Amino acid sequence: MSTPSPTEERLRAALDARARLIDAHDLSPYRPPTGPAWGARRVRRVVSAVAVTVAAAAAVAFLLLSGSPERPHPTPPARDPSTSPPATSVPSPNTGAPTRPSPTSPPATPPSTSVPTAQR
Repeated sequence: MSTPSPTEERLRAALDARARLIDAHDLSPYRPPTGPAWGARRVRRVVSAVAVTVAAAAAVAFLLLSGSPERPHPTPPARDPSTSPPATSVPSPNTGAPTRPSPTSPPATPPSTSVPTAQR
């Protein structure tokens, strides 16, 4: 090891003298800090992070739930016109409850397509 320089020796001596001036009575017991637990910067950071998260979630929800396609798809026909008409449903003899027609069976009476004439 090398010998310390005169400046380093003087600095060590000054720090040692200063440390000897402090005794146990000069030291204060530990006290928790008083004042706000969160700084204003931390609160601002948390609020801005929450705002950005809410804005991103709202944008994603808007895009997913808007549901308006660019061009509407045509509605498929109720039944294929090239096939024969479906068979009518036959009620089961075991149950006394009335049966509902199946969604594929034609209605009991066809709807009227005639236009009523205006009477004068």
